[in-house]
Amino acid sequence: MKLEKISNNVLYAVCAVIVLVFILFFTVGHDQYDEKGNVAPAMTDVLLCLQYLLGLFTLCLMGWSLVKGAMSSGGNDEKTTTGVPGKMIVFVTAIITLLSWVVGFVLNLGEEPVVKNNDVLASSTMVTVTDAFMFSIYVLALVSVVAVVVSATGIMTKTATKR
Repeated sequence: MKLEKISNNVLYAVCAVIVLVFILFFTVGHDQYDEKGNVAPAMTDVLLCLQYLLGLFTLCLMGWSLVKGAMSSGGNDEKTTTGVPGKMIVFVTAIITLLSWVVGFVLNLGEEPVVKNNDVLASSTMVTVTDAFMFSIYVLALVSVVAVVVSATGIMTKTATKR
C-alpha cells in the first residue's frame, strides 16, 4: 500500500469517528441532568476522550514530522516551490503562533470567573487561557485562509506566468 493511500484511509477513518461521536453527542441523552441541575449529555465523556486522543495524536504527528523533516533535510535549507526556504516558513509560523498567544493573554487579562449557582465553574485564569487560545485559533485560521488564497493565485511560485 502506498503511503498516500494509507494517509487518505486514516484521514477518512478519523473524520468518520469524529462525525459519529458528534452525532451521538448531539442526539443521545440530552434529557439527563446532574445533581446541580445542569444538563449532562450521556456522551460527554466520550466526546472529551475523543478530544484528548485527537490532541495527543496531533502532538505525536507533529513531533514525528519535526524529527523526520530535520533528518531528511540533513541541515540543508531546501527551498520550496515558492522559493521561500522551508525553515523560514516554520520560523514565521512559530512567531505568528507565539504572538497570537501573547496578544490573546494580554487582551483577556482580568477576566471574571465563570460562576453558576454560587459555584465557580472556571477560574479567571482558566477563562483567560481559554480565551487566549481561542484568539490564537482565530488568528491562525485567518492566516491559513490568506495563505491558501495566495497559494491558489500562484503569485508566489517560481513557475507562475506574469499576467
